[in-house]
Amino acid sequence: MRVGCPKEIKNHEYRVGLTPGSVREYVAHGHEVIVESKAGAGIGADDDSYRAAGARIVPAARDVFEKADMVVKVKEPQPSEWAQLREGQILYTYLHLAPDPEQTQGLLKSGVTAIAYETVTDERGGLPLLAPMSEVAGRLAIQAGATSLQKANGGRGILLGGVPGVLPAKVAIIGGGVVGLHAAKMAAGLGADVSILDRSLPRLRQLDDIFNGRVHTRYSTIDALEEEVFSADLVIGAVLIPGAAAPKLVTREMLSAMKKGAVIVDVAIDQGGCFETSHATTHSEPTYEVDGIVHYCVANMPGAVPITSAHALNNATLHYGLQLADRGLKAIAEDRHLRAGLNVHRGRVTNVAVAEALGYDAHAPEVVLNVA
Repeated sequence: MRVGCPKEIKNHEYRVGLTPGSVREYVAHGHEVIVESKAGAGIGADDDSYRAAGARIVPAARDVFEKADMVVKVKEPQPSEWAQLREGQILYTYLHLAPDPEQTQGLLKSGVTAIAYETVTDERGGLPLLAPMSEVAGRLAIQAGATSLQKANGGRGILLGGVPGVLPAKVAIIGGGVVGLHAAKMAAGLGADVSILDRSLPRLRQLDDIFNGRVHTRYSTIDALEEEVFSADLVIGAVLIPGAAAPKLVTREMLSAMKKGAVIVDVAIDQGGCFETSHATTHSEPTYEVDGIVHYCVANMPGAVPITSAHALNNATLHYGLQLADRGLKAIAEDRHLRAGLNVHRGRVTNVAVAEALGYDAHAPEVVLNVA
């Protein structure tokens, strides 16, 4: 198979779908790899390093989209990219379709077969291709929140960990999954007063064991959510319903009861955000203010640390990517975990959560693939 990797074009996105190390693995499996010139510049990988790994360098993204049987990216295709996709081609990347009707329509029109990293599953019921970026985003959420809390940046002017004789900041984390866990590790490590809210008692028990009393765990009810949000200096939105739009757990009305200058970091923004007042921002303009509350809603947070992120992502995506390159559609048909990642195939939506969010009929992957 001819595997292609274009340069990412989303605002301040420096990651790359294939590192030189991943290229070498595809080539070792007998595949041809084409990479757009300077695709790896953001992680310090020049064209020569890709050539040394066995890739062929092409001058423009259109050369990748025209020639590749499978396109490997990081972020969802932008309008100029989905217009170049075609039927019979495999797209392997993050998609986050539920809050993005325009992209969904573009992919359906193209006829492409689109595998979303964020809905591929594993034997434990986890999301192995989402997990590494959730780890990065959870840790970055605390860095971003701490910076946004500084007075010059519009925040309350409070240090997360405090100092002897002065109380630390209160951090409320909504959601105890991978993002929530890693945000809590960072916040607790800095000395903040941290609470995690979740509706899974087994998960709350796990978190309690992990932190051994250094972090408070609370079952998420309306009362508990309001108490934590109203008393917090920093609120992290870490809610995930795989493939679906995030629920709006914090309303605009609730902002009036929060501390002025408090900060919201909405890590769920890729799925539409879990705060009613959230809208996607970029690394060039990461924050805005609503009713005295600072909102940080960057939709590609891990792009800020591309060396860490790109290598962590490639570590996770390589195994499934090689399956797709080796066996094509048969890999999807025969592997239920890859089938869970199939969101769009030849003009039809194959992910139930996406279909429900956007008003499409959901088509079973097993039926639409029709692989002999």
